[in-house]
Amino acid sequence: MLSHKILKISQPCAIALQNSFAKELGISAILSQVLINRGIKSIAEAEKFLNIKISQLFDPNKFSDMPKAVSLIKKAASCKDKVMIFGDYDVDGITAVALLANTLRNLGLDTQHYLPHRVKEGYGLCKNILQVTRERKIKLLITVDCGISNHKEIEELRRNNIEVIITDHHEPSGAEIPRASAVLNPKVLGTNYPFRDLAGVGVAYKLCKALSGSMLLDDLDLVCLGTIADSVPLTGENRVIAKEGLRRLPQTKKAGLQILMENAGIKDKKFTSTYVSFILAPRLNASGRMDTAEVSLNLLLSASRQQAIGLAGIIEGHNRQRQKVESRVLEEAEALINQEINFKQQKIIVLAKEGWHHGVLGIVASKIADRFLRPAIVISLNDGLCKGSGRSINNFHLFEALLSCKQFLSGFGGHSHAVGLVITKDNIDGFKRSINKLAREKLTLEDLLPALDVDMELALSDLNEGLIAELERLEPFGKGNPEPLFFTRNLLLKGEVRSLGRQTLKFQVTDGKVVFQAIGFGMSSLRDSLLAAEKIDLVYFPRQDQWQGVSSLILEVKDIFFR
Repeated sequence: MLSHKILKISQPCAIALQNSFAKELGISAILSQVLINRGIKSIAEAEKFLNIKISQLFDPNKFSDMPKAVSLIKKAASCKDKVMIFGDYDVDGITAVALLANTLRNLGLDTQHYLPHRVKEGYGLCKNILQVTRERKIKLLITVDCGISNHKEIEELRRNNIEVIITDHHEPSGAEIPRASAVLNPKVLGTNYPFRDLAGVGVAYKLCKALSGSMLLDDLDLVCLGTIADSVPLTGENRVIAKEGLRRLPQTKKAGLQILMENAGIKDKKFTSTYVSFILAPRLNASGRMDTAEVSLNLLLSASRQQAIGLAGIIEGHNRQRQKVESRVLEEAEALINQEINFKQQKIIVLAKEGWHHGVLGIVASKIADRFLRPAIVISLNDGLCKGSGRSINNFHLFEALLSCKQFLSGFGGHSHAVGLVITKDNIDGFKRSINKLAREKLTLEDLLPALDVDMELALSDLNEGLIAELERLEPFGKGNPEPLFFTRNLLLKGEVRSLGRQTLKFQVTDGKVVFQAIGFGMSSLRDSLLAAEKIDLVYFPRQDQWQGVSSLILEVKDIFFR
């Protein structure tokens, strides 16, 4: 329940460092402590974190195979060879395909692309990729956001004199990697790249930078979209990419993105990572979930507004369809949980049922993991190979768990928090027992309890517009860089409590000296408890709210404790 989360309140520590940050950087003790809570230990680190610059991005040639990859592409250009980009069907994949396709075409290469169908072909290089490349007379294949697990397919391509460059960011499934012509993946041992958490589009961006000799500033909108949508940690280079891309998105020159934002009603708003994660990414993902990702890719590549308007309309229809299918599968999954899951024994939820649409399995797994606070794997059953998607929680590396249970799987891939798998129906029970045995050894009771990491305990009088402006310097927020949360005790309710749409509560609180508006999303069930309480304690994120041209400080409530 919302009112029963465990609070992990960071106690003021390293006071000397806090004072040093405040003095040297001219910031408040509150912002100083938030930086310390995020593991920042020096003035140089803090300054770099607060003052993001595009120059902080690493040289793409730090990838050990980058010179080889660039040489192969330049050779293809000089020989007028045909090049194919093979991508994934999610936002990370399609933004990477669009970025690389534009770059190669600008360099004069004869470039084609291939996006597999999620349901018919699944993730990664399709089994008939050799036939496809032969038919299209391809001499060089470049993967984006995939390829690191396709040993057999790549070996077959290379035997037939087709050069293969892998650009990927997923974990290799073993010590051996495919024998491609060049491999660009920051998670591969020996790649020598200093930042391992790039998204697939981030790796493709590095290749494009090395090819063009340019920062490609106008394409950071695409790189930002794929990076945030893929939920990689928004730290290091990803933080730079996200910050710079979000700044440029409202002024994008790409017709498809302009129309997509207009349709979503966010064209003239100040962009945040939330807009990408919950508004743009679901729309761009919808076509790949319901039909073919070609629609979304063509939107990103569209040269005219007229073409973009038509494609965006199709995407909106796919998104509405996706919402209906997702709702049905989620309802059926929760019914199965009530029937089958013994939470004392099963620390990982593994569900399987016939008729579940492959396109929504990942979303459903994510919602189940969030709701039940444990990793979730959702599988669509059929008579042949069954496909599934999994999402994890903090402190449990789901990809490594699949590695430990690989004897039950026909195929799998992914990273710590998100995986895809293929399994036969007969192996599901054994897989379920094996992965839960592992989870019982790895996960503690504390790992499965709802908790909030709180940065500091504050008084309401500590809050002001200056502090909000300081906290905005921490953006963009996301995995690895969450919104800072604060805790204030003994507050009184002031005025009425209003119930708004989507189970939202809006009310005012005071400490007897100052009064602030508070808003709690999904908290309408707590209205009666709020009205009956003598006093309340709040966990919240303070931010500026814009309403009808008026700016005010508002507390976005994350939890309420009643006294």
